[in-house]
This record gives sequence, C-alpha cells and structure tokens, in this order.
Amino acid sequence: MLRYFVRRVFLAVPVLLGVATLVFSLIHLVPGDPAQAMMGDGASPQDVAELRKSLGLDQPLFTQYAGFLRNAITGDLGNSFRTGQPVTTMIVERIPATAELAIAAMIIAILMAVPLGVIAAVWRGTAIDYSAMTFALAGVSIPNFWLGPLLAIVFAVELGWLPVSGRGTLAHLVLPAISLGLALAAILARMTRASLLDELGELYVRAARARGVSNTAAITTHALRNSMVPLLTIIALQFGAVLTGAVITETIFAWPGIGRLLIQSIGFRDYPMVQGCILLIAVTYVTVNLITDLMYGVLDPRIRYE
Repeated sequence: MLRYFVRRVFLAVPVLLGVATLVFSLIHLVPGDPAQAMMGDGASPQDVAELRKSLGLDQPLFTQYAGFLRNAITGDLGNSFRTGQPVTTMIVERIPATAELAIAAMIIAILMAVPLGVIAAVWRGTAIDYSAMTFALAGVSIPNFWLGPLLAIVFAVELGWLPVSGRGTLAHLVLPAISLGLALAAILARMTRASLLDELGELYVRAARARGVSNTAAITTHALRNSMVPLLTIIALQFGAVLTGAVITETIFAWPGIGRLLIQSIGFRDYPMVQGCILLIAVTYVTVNLITDLMYGVLDPRIRYE
C-alpha cells in the first residue's frame, strides 16, 4: 500500500501543475486591470503604472508564472492585491467555515440518501420506490442558486425560524447545509439504489438467506457493505462538487468561507487570492480521491494495491 500511496502522490503533481497553469492563464485573460480597479477611474496613468510595477504586473507573463510556481512550491502564494495580507493566512482563516459547511452538507446528504436508496431498492417497483426516485429526480433538477434563496425566503424571512445569513451558531448552518446537501442526497440516493440492487442479485446474498440469515441482516451486513464501494467513489467525486457548490451557497448566505472569498477576489481582480483559492480546492479534491482509493481495501478485502 505504501508503494501505491507514493505513486499516487507523484501522479498528483502533474494534475496540480496543470490546474495552476490553467488558472494562471485564464485569470490573466479576464478583461480588466487590477491596478486600474484598485486606483479607480480617476487615477492618473502614472499612478496606475507605479501600482502595476509594485504589484509585479509590469513583468512578462512567463516571468510572473515562473515566480508564482517557484513561490507556490514553498507554500508562499503571495499577498492579496486587495488587502496586502498573505494569501495563505487569509485562506487558512476561511478554511474552518468552508470545512464546517461541507461536512454538514455531506452528513445531511448521506443520512438522507442511504436510507432512501436502501428503501427504494428493497421495495423495488412499488409506490415507495417511485416516491423515493421522484424526490431524487427533483433534488437533482433544482439548482443551488434557486433553492438557497427559496429556503431563505420561507424559513428566514416569512417564518423567522432561522437566520438568513452569517455564521456563528448552529442555526446559521442549517439553511446553507440543507441547500448544499439536498442535490448531493438526490444523486447518492439513486446510486445507492442502483448499487444495492446489483448486490441483492448476487449468489452470496442468496446463500446467506439459505443459511437462515434474516432478510434485514442479509441486506445490511452483506449486500449494503459491498454496495458501498462504488458509492464511496461517488461520495468522493461529489465532495469536489460540494466545494464548487459552496461558492454559490456561501455567497447567497454570506457564509465567510473559501467560496465567498473566491467570488470577492474575482470581482477585485485579485490574482494571487483567486489562484490560491482554486489551488486549495484542487488539492482538497486530489486528497479526498486518494483517501477514497485507500478506503476501498477496508470495505472490500479482495482489493489489493500494487
């Protein structure tokens, strides 16, 4: 397993390099001058030129790119154009909020999806199955940017049960976590149903029932565990979607996380901050997928790493 782990880490390097290169290229193609945006329309060309020089924007793009990669390897992502603070420090301050929201959304999704998928698989072809899959279809079809404001209007503005924005208490977490977790729950419910149906038809489940194992035990102990292997892959892939969806959700609910920081930085043409936020999302995505691959062996002992 150690050799497999080391190989996967080395394979992640080209992925992160590609992400860094793509982000650097795209953000410099976005129309607008950060120095002009910071100085305002009334600034003189000389003042704008001096600011561009102090920010290093007057250098050739290749020189800027080489400097960015060189510093990123050592963990130095530069300073924010907007605040002048180190990008790494500002990102670290926002990580707990985004991690809290992402974990809460994943917990909500799993707690809703797994029982729903199991029920739909066990009662396949019944009204229960059709109702569960209708919910899943609705969850997939509703976008975050529509569901979030709808939840805020109903439960915060009209009913006054929950705060509409900000972070501080558990009540502040409810609406953004539900908004982010519902779509994920819908996808996971469909995958749980499909994966469990495949396992329920296997011979080892029939053999367990023939040995006198109860139907509940055969489903939960035997079939459900093996069906978790492909489901774990979907959860890992959707975790990246949670981070991406958090950009919209955090903006809607004024949640002080990485997503909101990224949107604000794009608006201010804050190149170092945008690059740092997207790199963090990429690193998180790669790390989660690596952990998922290692977890396969725990769920299914037949899997061997080479």
